[in-house]
Amino acid sequence: MFDEILGLPAHPLIVHAAVVLTPLLVVLAIVYALARRTRAVLNWAVTALAVAVPVAVLAARQSGGALRDRRFSPVDGQLGRRIAEHEEFATPLLLAALVLGVVSLGLVYVSQAERFGRPAEVTVVVLTVAMAAVTGYYVLRAGHSGAVAVWGG
Repeated sequence: MFDEILGLPAHPLIVHAAVVLTPLLVVLAIVYALARRTRAVLNWAVTALAVAVPVAVLAARQSGGALRDRRFSPVDGQLGRRIAEHEEFATPLLLAALVLGVVSLGLVYVSQAERFGRPAEVTVVVLTVAMAAVTGYYVLRAGHSGAVAVWGG
């Protein structure tokens, strides 16, 4: 399923969704968390991205594994090490994206339902900003290591 799209390797096509949408969620989640006046405008975007990003990262991870198995399993040496390094970031990025998605949805919910109070909102704000930082780190490392694997460096 994650191997090819119209005869082309799926990973280079799918990975662009994760590479674009994940940093967008990172930035918008931080803005949503720290700039209360933007929340009414960003509700839909943060909600949609919080759902889409973990799906995109999962698809990128699965298609990367399929690409490795189909075309790069016998590769060793420097290219093999670069691919292995890139692959090491897949699971941490997926977990971080999933947690960021959940806490972002939680922040949208808590900020709209005022019955939770300020302490609950501050707690979810802190969690959101922290997870955005972690997710940003992993998406940058995964993207950079993937570029190095493909283009050298």
